[in-house]
Amino acid sequence: MSKLEDRREARDGLKGLSVRQPVVAALDLGASKVACFIMKPGGVNRETRTLQTVGVGHVQSHGVRGGSIVNMDEATDAIALAVERAETVAGVSVQGVTVTTSGGQLASHRVTSEVSLGARPIGDGDLNRGISAALAKVRMPGRRPIHLLPIAWSVDGQRGVRDPRSMFGRQLGLELVVVSINESVFQTLGFCVERAHLEFQGVVAAPFVSALAALEDDEMDLGSICLDMGGGSTSVAVFAGGSLVHVDSLAVGGGHVTADIARGLSTSIAGAERIKTLHGSAIASANEDREMIEAPPRGDDPGAGPVIAPRSLLKGIIAPRVEETLELLRERLKASGAPLDPGAGIVLTGGASQLAGVREVAVRVFDRPVRLGRPRRVPHLADAASGPAFCAAAGVLQRAAFGPREVVSLRTLLGAKPKPQPVNGRDTPLSRAAAWLRDNL
Repeated sequence: MSKLEDRREARDGLKGLSVRQPVVAALDLGASKVACFIMKPGGVNRETRTLQTVGVGHVQSHGVRGGSIVNMDEATDAIALAVERAETVAGVSVQGVTVTTSGGQLASHRVTSEVSLGARPIGDGDLNRGISAALAKVRMPGRRPIHLLPIAWSVDGQRGVRDPRSMFGRQLGLELVVVSINESVFQTLGFCVERAHLEFQGVVAAPFVSALAALEDDEMDLGSICLDMGGGSTSVAVFAGGSLVHVDSLAVGGGHVTADIARGLSTSIAGAERIKTLHGSAIASANEDREMIEAPPRGDDPGAGPVIAPRSLLKGIIAPRVEETLELLRERLKASGAPLDPGAGIVLTGGASQLAGVREVAVRVFDRPVRLGRPRRVPHLADAASGPAFCAAAGVLQRAAFGPREVVSLRTLLGAKPKPQPVNGRDTPLSRAAAWLRDNL
């Protein structure tokens, strides 16, 4: 019997004996690590808007490359082990997880709708019609919507209206942002989680929830860009007027920097990662031409000596890759037409953002203020789990506790088809819009 089957039987036995715990579990599935955060409902402090996790577990990622699963067995084992470690710390059994990822070719587009109004104050029925008209435009063959978030309402062209009810006008407009993921990647993620004997509760975009964890409320209102720099990909979330307005991703991350070092110094991947962590930098430093570094040779030849090179060579390998990645994102943001405020700052999250010199390179490339982000609302986290690399997992918990609420729930999107069609009167876009209004306005 395999280790996975043993773990499944043990999990079944634990769940059969224990009372079902209403916990929230976040699973950050990345190319370099798999992390699980567990939170009980009592861990939400609404007065201070902080969270209290009861269990954290993280392991080295296997079977994931560039944000996508490439080996189902290895990825399943990594997921099960990360969740098991978090369960051991928390003392609870997790029934299901919400997965956050920056893979799957994350992308977003904005849809708008406009409905006519009568000679009366705007009411819930008018908002319902506006939401339904926008949802009717969501058609993305081969892709799965994972977020449907309202950006702003408008009345007779006046934009930025938060709640148009009781106002008068002739036209009511709505702008909606739709974040989507490749359908086959979505299905693969779900199957992988279920193979780990867990309920698949949906997918959220890593840059979106990383921004929720790292950004201040003022930054969201005034405009901000969150760059989530992971091991297999780099993704971006843009906020303006307090709302998410754009998401994009690039399949280049910290793992590519490691691979470049391994090729340039003729060393192993493990040796390159160690050198990058200890000596790596994306900017020049004093005496780097005279400072020498040692790298283990490839292979297992006991007679082979270490690879010795000046530290300036290491910087010459790292800097071009980091600059190229940030420049590509800059150009994609310009081409996207996303509403970028001229004074919007940049917040870096993700493990790759911790590399020395990345912040300075980002300042030079974007010509904007840049800071390193950390989970803001989980103050008790240990140092090992409180850095930029854990913003995404913390952001999933924050989203579950504080929102923002979406036009269509994550569970509804989970069961939706790529082109969802209402099957009965209780599951129409109008009814879902009415439910969203009741919860949010």
